[in-house]
Amino acid sequence: MPRFAANLTMMFNEIDFLSRFAAAADAGFTAVEFLFPYAYAKAEVRARLRETGLAQALFNLPPGDWGAGERGTAALPGRQAEFREGVAKALEYAEALECPRVHAMAGIVPASVDPAVCEASYVENLRFAARAARAAGVEILIEPINARDMPGYFLNRTDQARRIIELVGEDNLFLQYDIYHAQISEGFLAETFRANRALIRHIQIAGVPGRCEPDAEQEINYPFLFRAIDAAGYDGWIGCEYRPRAGTMQGLGWIRPYGASGPRRRPAAT
Repeated sequence: MPRFAANLTMMFNEIDFLSRFAAAADAGFTAVEFLFPYAYAKAEVRARLRETGLAQALFNLPPGDWGAGERGTAALPGRQAEFREGVAKALEYAEALECPRVHAMAGIVPASVDPAVCEASYVENLRFAARAARAAGVEILIEPINARDMPGYFLNRTDQARRIIELVGEDNLFLQYDIYHAQISEGFLAETFRANRALIRHIQIAGVPGRCEPDAEQEINYPFLFRAIDAAGYDGWIGCEYRPRAGTMQGLGWIRPYGASGPRRRPAAT
């Protein structure tokens, strides 16, 4: 049975961020993910997790200047010091939130920079991150992102990610498999998932087109994929990284057959 984590960056946007934890728990989720926690104190986010009984499944390393359009620094030459500072900060949050894995975004690379130079920076930075994370009991993930939604992003396909993981050569570097991005970049979803199953530690979902609910109103056959994921023995979290069409709760009908939604009693704060 799939285990779904609510993505609090995209879901429950009807309310402020810190209130989304309780809303996700009340909707029946038992875990959450989000892009970044750094605008909030570690203790503040940790308190929301404890109050609701939610597990923290995933978040991202600092991305550089997000407001200016940066989407990570791992593959950007000359940003090694900033990347390493981001690793240290992310691991502090991972410890506080008891989060077992974090995603290192590659970044959007200038067209003028040699891709081989970017790859060398990427490999060096990921090796550093994986070694630092191992000491903290944390896994580092990399995620291919489609070039239509994020032009210039360094990592686009699962075969490219697999090659990078092999080049880095660290045993706690794994693949974050986003089905939405994979559908747009390469298709053959069930085959691609099975081929990379040993490297996958986190899955994310959304409908195509529109990055909306993964329901019958879009082109991906998610019931088929969820059966394939179960059959492959994957028991990790599946992050719901989608934009609700018309309100989060109104769009949760798709999840009910999996027993993952519906009001529940939250544990008392401790």
